[in-house]
Amino acid sequence: MSEAVETEIIARSGTFQLAGAAEGEALVFSQSLSFWGGIDSETGDIIDHSHPGLGKNVAGKILIMPSGRGSSSSSSVLAEAIRRGTAPTAILLERPDPILAVGAIVAEFLYGISMPLVVCEIGGIASGERIAIDVGGAVGAIVRKVKK
Repeated sequence: MSEAVETEIIARSGTFQLAGAAEGEALVFSQSLSFWGGIDSETGDIIDHSHPGLGKNVAGKILIMPSGRGSSSSSSVLAEAIRRGTAPTAILLERPDPILAVGAIVAEFLYGISMPLVVCEIGGIASGERIAIDVGGAVGAIVRKVKK
């Protein structure tokens, strides 16, 4: 017998920097992360020794953080991780990040692989929770917490 799956809107609507739908386990950081020197695009592992997420893996997760951090080369690392399948399933940010947006847009254009990038309030979401992102018509992105 299958379990019923409920979704709870966690009071989030957001703006897409790159539209799309995704679902996955949340990986939440209060500190921003640079993809250039911070993520290994071959594995998805966080390799930035100054980041509290050192050793964690972003692949297949919904990465949630205040913003991207630094280097314009982060866009190429993100695009490569998307191509390899080692990138997050989606990224939620509190502030828009044009560098990460470029990486996601380039990957969609070159490889036909979409990774939603959403700007919204990120408070109240904990690592390990299951999150779904949907296109919400006129309101943009809808972010839901999925409960089993």
